[in-house]
Amino acid sequence: MADSSQTPAYSISAVARMLGISPSALRSWEERYGTVRPARSKGSQRQYSRAQVDQLLFVKGQLDDGVQLSQAFRLLAQQLEMGVQPAAAPVRPPSHPILILLAERDPYAAELEEYFLRTEGYDVRVALSAAEAERLLTEQSPEVVIVDLLISGNQGLDFCRRIRERGGIRVLAVAAMDLGDEALAAGAEAFLQKPLAPLQLVSTVKDLLGTSALARVGARMPAR
Repeated sequence: MADSSQTPAYSISAVARMLGISPSALRSWEERYGTVRPARSKGSQRQYSRAQVDQLLFVKGQLDDGVQLSQAFRLLAQQLEMGVQPAAAPVRPPSHPILILLAERDPYAAELEEYFLRTEGYDVRVALSAAEAERLLTEQSPEVVIVDLLISGNQGLDFCRRIRERGGIRVLAVAAMDLGDEALAAGAEAFLQKPLAPLQLVSTVKDLLGTSALARVGARMPAR
């Protein structure tokens, strides 16, 4: 089975927000040190994997402890050379119900995704058409919207753009096709290709919300 932690999923804006830095600073880190190089989509957009997010969180944790940036990347490089990856800390459960809007074209997939999200304590609203998703977006106040890009005859990308115009809502795009570049260009912060692994879906949502990333800021690599 493929390691989902190595799959490019997150946009540079999403990762920068997880770290509490600007996208320009993140680009500078990449250009200066080259230790963490995200994949490039066919449209040349940066896409970071979950493992790379953990690596950058390690660097950020070192900086918060007063370590110089160059030294933090040197420590990261040394550990990676030894085959040691930053470990994720246990994820904190949400302190209050968080509303997720699930815009999914496949009723069966929607049922499974809703089940796993509710198991994690999220409140979920399901829309099986773009029109229904638009209505729920207007009537509700979701913190995250999960959008199947092929919903209602490929209307998902337009829906992502309208969500971006509203601002303040995290968008996870999914599709059976490799549409990651289009998704990020339309305003999604992360993209996952179907079929979705339940744990990857949940962890990606937690990363976008910050409940996973913030818990890992203090994570450290094992001493050698």
